[in-house]
Amino acid sequence: MSLDVVSVAPLYQGPDFHRIRLMTTEATKKPASPLKSFVPSKTKLTTIETKRIMSVLDEAIRKVELVTLLSDVVANQASLEGILGEDIMRAVSDHEDLCKTLLDSVSDLNDQERQVQELEDMEDERGLRDLLLVIEEQKYSLPPLMGQIKASTKSILRLLLNNPQAARLLQMQTLGRSAEAQSFIDSLVELRGFLFEKLLTSPMEVRDKTQFIQDISRRNRRNQEAVEALENELAKSLKSRDAEVEKENFVIQELKNHLYQVLKFSENSLLRTKQEAEKQQKADFRASQARMAKIQQEILTLRTQYHNLVTENREQEQTLRKKKYKVETEIENWIQKYDMEMSEKQMEYEELEVIHKEEKVQLEELKQKHDVLVEEFSQIRTEREINSKKRMEAEEQLVRMVRAATLIQAMWKGYLVRSMLRSKKKKRSKGKAKDKAKEKPKGKEKPKGKEKPKGKEKPKGKK
Repeated sequence: MSLDVVSVAPLYQGPDFHRIRLMTTEATKKPASPLKSFVPSKTKLTTIETKRIMSVLDEAIRKVELVTLLSDVVANQASLEGILGEDIMRAVSDHEDLCKTLLDSVSDLNDQERQVQELEDMEDERGLRDLLLVIEEQKYSLPPLMGQIKASTKSILRLLLNNPQAARLLQMQTLGRSAEAQSFIDSLVELRGFLFEKLLTSPMEVRDKTQFIQDISRRNRRNQEAVEALENELAKSLKSRDAEVEKENFVIQELKNHLYQVLKFSENSLLRTKQEAEKQQKADFRASQARMAKIQQEILTLRTQYHNLVTENREQEQTLRKKKYKVETEIENWIQKYDMEMSEKQMEYEELEVIHKEEKVQLEELKQKHDVLVEEFSQIRTEREINSKKRMEAEEQLVRMVRAATLIQAMWKGYLVRSMLRSKKKKRSKGKAKDKAKEKPKGKEKPKGKEKPKGKEKPKGKK
């Protein structure tokens, strides 16, 4: 703890800060703070190049997240088939087959390498040569298989990127990702943060940061010198402590001698107490012998009582056994009666079952007849409904015809009345004209006033 305090203490000393000279054009009066946080002045990327760099890294992180979840998709194909779609699931199954073939070939290569070691131990050159040729052929077949796996991975990513909803649903399955893949993604995210901070920092900030690191290294060097001085002081203090320890060891030796004397005195006292304990043990033994005699007498009396109780209980057991035998015989008789009655009931049940089957057959026949009658009744009812509908339509048509006939008759009567009234008006107008022609040659008098024409009478029969 003292060394930790020594190493940290110089960081908080005020005068040391003023001694540090920064590599700038003009010396600043204010000392540089060692806890300065170099936060970039910018919060957003301004240039197109930096934005493109960050977009490329973000796209790579997103693709890595999708690729690390393919193993979970393979494990849960049944539950994710309706979510991701048939094309994606087909591509994933093909990718799984390619990965399995690659793993099988790799495992075969490992087995063959073990066989090579065994053949080397056995010194079988011919078999070793053949096996090495097979291994070389398999190694040549691995790169195209890996290229197919890369191509299938790219096609799966292309399908997922074309279907953003499926990609979003797949990214929600974070529990299916392994711990190694998650740590890799976390490291990529951390790299993105470092890169983002690096792109945001300007050259001036970088120069200030390097200057600050140089100042910190100088201060650390100064602190190391202080630590070395304190270590020297600590070595001196340890020497003085060793001298004190020697003095304390001398005191401890004296105390040990005194303790030895005390132990001797305690041994004498232990001998005395042991003798007193032996005397007490002899007295207790005598008292225990007397108690044992009394206990034996009590045991004899209790044994006699036990024998008496056993004889009484045996007599009671015999009487109870007799009662049990009687009860068992009665139970057997009741069981025989029950069996007889149940056999009779079984016979009756079988007879009733035969009758029930016959009645069931009759019931099925009646049901069939009933179904036929129900069909006929439904047909008759439909025919009646059709006839009733036709009858209603005929009645409605008859009512319409009667109403139309009455309207036609009324119109015809009105027409006749109007024609009669017109003929009467014409006759009246003709008679008046004849009277006026007769009166004009006699007197040749001018008419005093024209007679007002009579108003036309309304026909009586018009409705």
